[in-house]
Amino acid sequence: GDALIAAKKSATTQVVQAKDYTLSDEDIGDEEATTSFDDSIMVDVDEFDKVVGDALDSIEAFTEKEDSAAAEVDEPIVKLVNGILINAIKGGASDIHIEPYETSLRVRYRVDGVLFNAMNLPLKIKAAVTSRLKIMANLDIAERRLPQDGRIKLRLGKKREIDFRVSVLPCLFGEKTVLRILDKSNLQVDLTRLGFEEDPLRKFMETLDKPYGMILVTGPTGSGKTTTLYSALSYLNKPGINIMTAEDPVEYSFTGLNQVQMKEEIGLTFASALRSFLRQSPDIILVGEIRDFETAEIAVKAALTGHLVLSTLHTNDAPSSISRLLNMGIEPFLISASVILIAAQRLTRKICTECKEEEKIPIPALISLGFSEEEAKTIKSYKGKGCPACNGSGYKGRLALYEIMPISTEIKEMILEGASADELKKTAVRLGMKTLRMSGLTKVKEGIISIEEVVRVTFGD
Repeated sequence: GDALIAAKKSATTQVVQAKDYTLSDEDIGDEEATTSFDDSIMVDVDEFDKVVGDALDSIEAFTEKEDSAAAEVDEPIVKLVNGILINAIKGGASDIHIEPYETSLRVRYRVDGVLFNAMNLPLKIKAAVTSRLKIMANLDIAERRLPQDGRIKLRLGKKREIDFRVSVLPCLFGEKTVLRILDKSNLQVDLTRLGFEEDPLRKFMETLDKPYGMILVTGPTGSGKTTTLYSALSYLNKPGINIMTAEDPVEYSFTGLNQVQMKEEIGLTFASALRSFLRQSPDIILVGEIRDFETAEIAVKAALTGHLVLSTLHTNDAPSSISRLLNMGIEPFLISASVILIAAQRLTRKICTECKEEEKIPIPALISLGFSEEEAKTIKSYKGKGCPACNGSGYKGRLALYEIMPISTEIKEMILEGASADELKKTAVRLGMKTLRMSGLTKVKEGIISIEEVVRVTFGD
């Protein structure tokens, strides 16, 4: 019994430690692997045919009964898995999905926020591929009934390190593995290059320079909030300042930031971390997310006692963040005194420059989107036709749309009076705020994004 408990303990503690895998140059394929992959094209899957063939030959020996023997992973499978990972990095993917179905093992890559099919592998190598990924992520190979989380470290060439966050989940036909690619060399932390327009960027940076108060970044999952916050912190990261961050999980590490990884199972939550931060003489505090009353309350108090607090919320636009805090139970007078700026954002795909072409859209449709009659008559809108450079999608790369709402005296008074999110929005627009939809339409006029994308990401506006 004791041995079993010890074994279980070691299995759970292993999840935290990521192994470091160095790929040989032969695996990488070419020197290009060590440079940035922004402009590279997805590698043709045909190259995998031989590797898949080798992998199949080595697996032939397995029968259904010997499934557990897949722990002994052969070299062709190792190469295949490395190939899947490298292919994703070269194609600029953010996630890899490896999904077992009744007849095949499907591999999909998420590029610019959208999944597309990268390859279908034979079902018989399912167990071997999953086992290889589990070995790399230091997970328990024998556990197939419970979800597991881990991390893989890959070293490409001499200088480039890439982390993968790994999640394994038992599904109907086997375990589905999802890998989130964390590539620091691809992380954009320059505020001026995220998609801000001139005036909103100036307001945002002026607010960051204030000594205390709370700045909230809001948007749905995957809208780039973390990148915006890291960019803000890298702008603020100076030797004379103590920056403390509470994150779940810590995605990227930065010199100069004191980053704390949340561990709810042992009681290290956002709220308990925040309390400890206040005893560490911080100047700037980042809270990964405000999820409950307790975290919100401590964050607000920290902002009122001379700290600059940055955090995120999941709301549709900037004004509705105020309603969210009220719903959590924070008093209106505390919100109006502590919150100094709210930024809402969405990620939108840019039109591929290789296959960009003009598209004709009826004037009434443009007016209904929010263009004035004058603009609708003169505007040229574009879309991507689809070409090899963008995998036929018509889009390549992404940028953020922002809605920046500074909390002015007038808005503070409205919060105290209990104004609704709609009333706050109207006042903010009157005071010069550009909504997400307005920011999108500006980018359409500049020929950077398509009308279709604006409608997709700002449908609530």
